[in-house]
Amino acid sequence: MAGSILALPFADASVRSLSCLHVIEHMGLGRYGDPLDPVGTSKAEQGLVRVLAPGGSLFLATPVGYPRVCFNAHRIISAEAVREMFSNLDLVEFSSIHNDARFAEHLELSVFKSSKHTCGLFWFQKPN
Repeated sequence: MAGSILALPFADASVRSLSCLHVIEHMGLGRYGDPLDPVGTSKAEQGLVRVLAPGGSLFLATPVGYPRVCFNAHRIISAEAVREMFSNLDLVEFSSIHNDARFAEHLELSVFKSSKHTCGLFWFQKPN
């Protein structure tokens, strides 16, 4: 089945478990053939939430830290902004993989607020 995160080929509220690993930070930057769109990340979020079933889980990985766009690469999004972006979902867990490959669980969203970047791992759940 072919598709795009901007036009997911699934019915509304039909997917019980969804993984989005290092995708949303690229949306709208045109690097992978998608159109330039300053709200590409938001459109990706809307598509993910649309197909997620009530009670379903979304596992999301994206670079977090001081917010910015890295030219010809990706966005760095603050963990708080990711939480706000998915505000209609419940945040079950926030963890990270540090740049030196250390895994850290059960973190506060503010821990990487001023860092260059790290890999943020989010587990969201759609309310029933």
